[in-house]
Formats: sequence, structure tokens, C-alpha cells
Amino acid sequence: MTAAFIAGFLLCLSLIVAIGSQNAFVLKQGLKEEHIFWICLQCAFSDALIIAIGVFGFGSIIENFPWALVAIKYIGSAFLIVYGLMHLRSAIKGGQSLITEADAQKSSLKKVLLITAALTFLNPHVYIDTVFIIGSLATKYADTKIYFYLGNILASFLFFFSLGYGARLLQPIFRKPRAWQILDFIIFIVMVSIAISLLLE
Repeated sequence: MTAAFIAGFLLCLSLIVAIGSQNAFVLKQGLKEEHIFWICLQCAFSDALIIAIGVFGFGSIIENFPWALVAIKYIGSAFLIVYGLMHLRSAIKGGQSLITEADAQKSSLKKVLLITAALTFLNPHVYIDTVFIIGSLATKYADTKIYFYLGNILASFLFFFSLGYGARLLQPIFRKPRAWQILDFIIFIVMVSIAISLLLE
């Protein structure tokens, strides 16, 4: 019971801390302090849903939907490239700061949650990590699978809320427009790199 919970917690944490499109978005929204609670909550609940599919339905997914990951691969790659190019444009344009980001360009909750959902559900790496890696390892804990699952969920909630609310510690740095340009360029590199790696797999 305890071993399964700890194993699930450590596994999910080791997978989720990698820099990715979803984490980069949460970090940027945390710096802006824009709808961060709802973004973190959506990310964590989305993880809970997808991990549940992996932990409790891994076998049937592999057997019945072998084409699903391929479809998500191309759709997700296209989305990541477009979204990455938007950040590249912001990096080149410049002029952003905490004030302009938070006040002049504040996004609606609906728009932010739609972007969060797209970065989550259109990212093939999410399914590779949660459905395939976590799902396959969950088979080792047949009798204590629920505790393995709960360990994963706790790690996800702790990570996203720590990232979202911890980002404000970096706010003194991001009072300078140049810092936003650097962050936008890093996000562009991350997203396009993920897209290219997916297309080459």
C-alpha cells in the first residue's frame, strides 16, 4: 500500500518536472498572476483523468486504439509549432512587462482555460508519460493500483500549484521587458523542439 503510493508519487514527479509546453505556460501565467488557480486546478484534474485511463485501462487502449497516438502526434505537433511561433513573434516584438501583461493584455478565463486544455490534450508526450509509461508500470501493483494512482495524483497537484504560485518569486526579474523576450524565446524553442522530436519519432 505505502510502497505503491510512494512509487506512484515519485514516478509522476520525475516525469512531470521536465520542461514542456504545459509547464512553460503555467510558469508564464504564474508570473502574470493571471487565473493561476484555475489553470493549476485544470492541469491537475486533467492529469488525474489521463493517468486514470493509463492506470486502469492500459491494456484495452493498446489493443483497441493503436491509431490514436499517431493522430494526436500530428495534430499536437501542428498546434505546438503555431503556438511556438506566436511566442517567437512576441520575443521579436518585445515591449512586454508585468504591467502590460497583467493589465493591458489580460486574457479572459475562458481563453486561458482553452489554451491550457489544448496544451494538455493535444500534447502526445502527455499520453506517452501518463497512459503508456505510468500505465505500464501500474501493472506491477495489481492489488494496490488505487494507491499507486493516488500517489501520482498528489504529485501532480503539488507540482502544478507549486509551479504556478512559486513563479511570483521570479517577478523582480520579469519587471524588465528583456526578461519577457527571453522567456518567450525559450518557450518558442521548447515548443518547436517538442513538435520536431514528435514528428521525427
